[in-house]
Amino acid sequence: MGYALNFNLIWRHFDKLWGGLLLSLELAVISIAIGVVIGLVLAVWYVSAGRVVRAIIAAYVEFIRNVPLILLVYLVFYGLPTVVDLAYSAPTSFVLTLSVYSGAYLVEVFRSGLEAVPRGQLDAGKAIGLTPWQRLIHVRLPTMLRITLPALSNTFISLFKDTSIASVISVPELTFGAQWINFNTFRIVEVYLVTTAMYLVTGYALLFALRLVERRFRAAR
Repeated sequence: MGYALNFNLIWRHFDKLWGGLLLSLELAVISIAIGVVIGLVLAVWYVSAGRVVRAIIAAYVEFIRNVPLILLVYLVFYGLPTVVDLAYSAPTSFVLTLSVYSGAYLVEVFRSGLEAVPRGQLDAGKAIGLTPWQRLIHVRLPTMLRITLPALSNTFISLFKDTSIASVISVPELTFGAQWINFNTFRIVEVYLVTTAMYLVTGYALLFALRLVERRFRAAR
């Protein structure tokens, strides 16, 4: 007898998936917000500092980019508390990891954006008497934001999907909710079909919203 699809048990426990989806979005939003701060500060520092600082920032970026995220999650959640006297929850540990992870990628995004600002704009700001700090705030950063917004949007979508890795340390996000339903109902196909659909619909909705923001910024130029 073939496998017969039955979604009744999935709908009965749908609150696990819905609550997990909301937590996934929360983890992604908090992580991208912290990652933007990390990436922006280090990118500004990189383009204006000397060789030693640039080498340190480059080492951080290369380390994070070449280590699997799941390994970083294990190191921060299991490894760091054994070396340093720290105690934090699984969601806090994951946000910390994902923020540092996204920050490394955003350093490169913002660095390239800062270096892509036309020299003429900076010279114009200098000509009207703006200080280096004022040129950064009023000229360089707004232009850089318009340049890097598509890459920033893609990073956020990627982080939303990466929140699924939090299930390995029992953070009750969407994938963890799907695993819980699977273990308790054994409806493997149904639960992962529904979970896949939730990731797809949410991802496309986020992409649509972010593209609207990008168009608005382009129109405001």
